[in-house]
Amino acid sequence: MTKNLLAIDQGTTSSRAILFSPDGDIIAMRQKELKLHYPQSGWVEQNPDDIWSDTLWACQGVIEEGGAPAVIGITNQRETTIVWDRESGEAVYNAIVWQDRRTAALCGQLKEQGHEDMVAGKTGLLLDPYFSATKIAWILDNVDGVRARAEKGELAFGTIDTFLLWHLTGGKAHATDATNASRTMLYNIVEQKWDEALLKLFNIPNSLLPEVKDNVADFGSTELFGETLTIGGMAGDQQAALIGQACFEHGMVKSTYGTGCFALMNIGGAFKQSQNRLLTTIGYRLNGKTTYAIEGSIFIAGAALQWLRDGLEVFDDAAESEALATSVTDNGGVYFVPAFTGLGAPYWKPDARAIISGLGRESTKAHITRAALEAQGYQTLDLMDAMRGDSGKEPAVIRADGGLVANEFVCQFLADMLGKPVEIPKVVETTAWGAAALAGIQVGVFDGLEDVAKGWHADRRYEPNMDAQQREALYMGWKEAVAMLM
Repeated sequence: MTKNLLAIDQGTTSSRAILFSPDGDIIAMRQKELKLHYPQSGWVEQNPDDIWSDTLWACQGVIEEGGAPAVIGITNQRETTIVWDRESGEAVYNAIVWQDRRTAALCGQLKEQGHEDMVAGKTGLLLDPYFSATKIAWILDNVDGVRARAEKGELAFGTIDTFLLWHLTGGKAHATDATNASRTMLYNIVEQKWDEALLKLFNIPNSLLPEVKDNVADFGSTELFGETLTIGGMAGDQQAALIGQACFEHGMVKSTYGTGCFALMNIGGAFKQSQNRLLTTIGYRLNGKTTYAIEGSIFIAGAALQWLRDGLEVFDDAAESEALATSVTDNGGVYFVPAFTGLGAPYWKPDARAIISGLGRESTKAHITRAALEAQGYQTLDLMDAMRGDSGKEPAVIRADGGLVANEFVCQFLADMLGKPVEIPKVVETTAWGAAALAGIQVGVFDGLEDVAKGWHADRRYEPNMDAQQREALYMGWKEAVAMLM
C-alpha cells in the first residue's frame, strides 16, 4: 500500500495540492492563483466557490498524476471567515480574508470599553480586525436575514480548513483543529473550549461553531476521488510550518515569508500571555496535550513584491527583484514600511498605511525594490526583540521558509540583521509538509513528532557577516520610518 501523503494547502493567493513521499520529496503538485477582491478601501474578500473548485481541481490533478495517497492533510490561510448554509453548502457572503480591516472601528470600541485584557487572557490574542470573531459578527449584522438563520441553527461558520472539510466529506464533518480555533478570538486556549463570555461579547450563536479536534485526528473521509480517503491531519498554515520545520523544543523559532511574515517560537506546555504586544497561540495539540507558541504577525511580506510587480509594474516577475536590489550597493537611505493593510506586531495599528521614505532625486526603482526586501529583515528583528522579552529565550538559529526564501539577498539580510544563522530546509514546501506529516502520524506512516524531526535537514545556511555598527544604523533608519507612519 502507498505511504504517500496528500497535502491541501489553501493559501491567501493560491490553492494547491502537493503529493509527498514519506521522505518529503514532491511527487506531484498542482496550483491555481486565487483572486483577491477589494470592494472598498481596507476590505479584502475571496469567492468561496473559487476556493472550493480550485482546491478540488488541484487534488484531482495531483491524484491523477501521482496516484491515490494513504491520507490527506489540510493546511490553510488562518482567520479568513466563511458562513454557509448547512443544507446547500452555499456561502451567505464572500470569504472575508484575514487581511480585511472593515471591523477596525468595532475593535476600537471594544478596546475603549476595556475588553482587551479579558480577550487576551482567554485567547492570547489582541483586539484586532485580523481575527475571525468580528468578521463573523459583521456578516451576521450586515447580510440580510443571516442573523435570524444563524439563530435557527441553519448556518455554519468555519475558517477555510472547516469549509474545505465540510465539502470534502459531503457535509458530514463540521470540524476544525485546535490551532485554527485558537485564531478565531472565540476559543479559550487555556481551558480548550469555545468560550461563552466571548460568544456573548461578539454576539455570536454557539450553533455556528465547528467541533474542535487535535491536529492529528480522524477528521472524516472523502469519496470524491474514486475511493475512500481519510483526512487525518489539520493545522493553520503558520502552525503547520512550525511542525514542518520540526520546531518541537522550547525556544525554537521558525519564520515564514509568504504573503505576510509570521514568526513562531515554541514556548512549551504552559500558557504565557505576551507582555510585548505579541500573540500567544496554540502551536499544536496532540493526544490532548497542548504546546503553545508566541507569534509575531506581519501582514505584508511577499505581497509588497506583488504590489511592485502589479501596482507599479517595476518588474514582470517577482524573481527579478533580487537582481534589481543587488544592482545598487545599498538602499540609498530609502525605507519601505509595507503597511498596506495596517501594521501588525508589535505595533498593532490597523489604520496604518504603507510609506516609502527617504526618496531623493537619485533614488531609483532598484532602491525601492531593495527597501521592500530589506523590510523583511527589519520587521523580523522587531519581532525577535519582542519575543526575547516575552520568553527570555535566545534562539541559536532561525529556520526560515516560504516563497521569499528563494531570494538569497533576503536570506542573507535576515541573518545580518538578526545576527544569527538562518537555515532553509531541504523540504521547502514546509507548510504543506507539516500538514502531510500530521496526517502521516494519524495513519502510522510516522510514529510521532520525533519521527518527523529525524527527517528535517537544512539545505542552505546563511551566517551573519554585517558589523554591529552598520546593523544599528540601518535599524535606526527603519525605526525612524515606522515613527513617521505612527
